[in-house]
Amino acid sequence: MRKTRREELAAFLKSRRARIGPEEVGLPVGTRRRTPGLRREEVAQLAGVGVTWYTWLEQGRDINASVQVLDAISRTLCLDGAERAHLYRLADVQTIPSPHADGPVPDELQVILDHVDPLPAVLLSARYDVIAHNAAYAALCPLFTTNSKNVVRMVFLAPECCNPYPGDMEHKARMVGFLRGAYAKNLQDPLWTEFIDELAAASPLFAEMWARNDVAVPRGRSKVIRNIITGDVDMVVTSLSLPTIAGAWLQILTPSDEAGWTRLRTLVAMTPEERRQPWLAHFAQAHPGVSIS
Repeated sequence: MRKTRREELAAFLKSRRARIGPEEVGLPVGTRRRTPGLRREEVAQLAGVGVTWYTWLEQGRDINASVQVLDAISRTLCLDGAERAHLYRLADVQTIPSPHADGPVPDELQVILDHVDPLPAVLLSARYDVIAHNAAYAALCPLFTTNSKNVVRMVFLAPECCNPYPGDMEHKARMVGFLRGAYAKNLQDPLWTEFIDELAAASPLFAEMWARNDVAVPRGRSKVIRNIITGDVDMVVTSLSLPTIAGAWLQILTPSDEAGWTRLRTLVAMTPEERRQPWLAHFAQAHPGVSIS
């Protein structure tokens, strides 16, 4: 199996190299090229690796490649998320870093989020980064869509009085369990390590839950969402995986009773400025010196 993967790796690298013209990466075209695409030595130079080592990799030899080197080759060959994950698998790297959630969201996904309105809906990364959301979600959970735009960071660091997820230790433990499972796929990604270390240092509760080594997956369940304008709103959380963006998933919130619908409709009917003022007033009184964007 390993030999077969190495053969596939060799063919894959050759095909990716052949599709990139030298002019695309700032190299002179020249007149003595016999085959399309970049030469092996050019890929090695651009990726910052040895020519011999890259040649061996492309020949399918049984050598080990680090995450950093594979990332450099991925950038040089302009691989997209699916191609990058494929490269890692063929190179026998067990931990495949998830694509970072800083690229543009496909238009069709934002359309879906907008059409789910008035139900609050959000697109989350495996690290609980808010990648995209609709207007109803911003109205219900404004702290998740401002500043750091990370649900876990806000849940564990925000004061209880205005924390969108008040109390509910079970739900917080499940969030940490989901993070633990996702972290196992990104052990060599420094962004993940920094994220976990930062939370553990800032939140004793997160550090205690992380030390349990529990794992979990998102699941639909009732959840209380706190909003200082309407008070606590009972919601049913529905989580949907999204294969088109590695590691990402949709979360849709549905009021669990008529009281919840009434409070949600009240929020959605307000203008952004009308919703913003109570939050600004609350922070000015309860958390002076802390700003929200």
